Amino acid sequence: MKHISILVPEGDCSLTNIEGTHQIMCRLNDYLAEEGRGPEFIVQLVGQHEETRMKKGLFSVRPEVLLQDVSHTDLIIIPAVHGNMQQIMTDNKLMLDWIVKQYKGGAAVAALCIGAFVLAGTGLLDGKSCATHWEFASRFRQMFPSVNLIDDRIITDENNLYTSGGAYSWLNLVVYLVEKFAGRETAIRCSKGFEIDIERGGQSPFIIFRPQKGHQDMVVRKAQEYIEANIHTQISVAELASMLALGRRNLERRFKNATANTVKEYMQRVKIEAVKKNLESTQGGVYEAMAEVGYSDPKTFRAIFKKLTGLSPLQYRSKYNRNFVAYTSNR
Repeated sequence: MKHISILVPEGDCSLTNIEGTHQIMCRLNDYLAEEGRGPEFIVQLVGQHEETRMKKGLFSVRPEVLLQDVSHTDLIIIPAVHGNMQQIMTDNKLMLDWIVKQYKGGAAVAALCIGAFVLAGTGLLDGKSCATHWEFASRFRQMFPSVNLIDDRIITDENNLYTSGGAYSWLNLVVYLVEKFAGRETAIRCSKGFEIDIERGGQSPFIIFRPQKGHQDMVVRKAQEYIEANIHTQISVAELASMLALGRRNLERRFKNATANTVKEYMQRVKIEAVKKNLESTQGGVYEAMAEVGYSDPKTFRAIFKKLTGLSPLQYRSKYNRNFVAYTSNR
């Protein structure tokens, strides 16, 4: 029998992650029975204390077992925990140590959404790839610079460590884990039963780019503000460096350290975000939206747009522009 531990950390946990994962995993033996197989999984909620209160005391969860009572587990699932991440690490120190011990004993560990912060707090993700909610990407990079955060990924899988992107993409990771531990046939049955897209792509179509200004480098901030104020023009990195009285390499280094983007990447993200808003809210064409932010080569523009959103401009407009959808559906 494989043992699945769904953790109940101290703090403002995602009840959806805990209950939803428990519900799906507890159905695995039922699916196996449909295939003529015997039960293979024991699923338990595991915590530090006999009761954990969350959501400002509105809810409480009573784990079935405590950490010290689980000597061996095969899969650990960490839910999202909201709040002061440093405080969360402190409050869950025993749990972090237990995760490391179990991992070294052969357990797989999966973090859902910003549960990646808890997993990264163990040190197990150092030098490895990781996903988390795109809104928390900057904060994650600041706290864990040794982790390779891939902020457009839905799922990462490396060295028996798994992470998922933001919000409800945790469902995709859970189905992925079902396939890993119970096989493709069971995963497909799970996907159909819970109506979860088994082959969903990345987070890119959902990302809203917000200029990363939570830093203290005022020269870089001035560069950001200039880029944002001159979105309709093409600005070279050399021109920007000259305006700021910096060498190009120095600007690139400081900009990357402050924003986690190169200057060119930042320019592209600012421009594409403006195009996205245009495509979402107007009936104008793609060429007009492209020209408004200074692009003149449609092929280059489409390549950059798809790289950053995972969709072509037309696909993006058909997905998010309500008036466009209504127009095309009524033709």
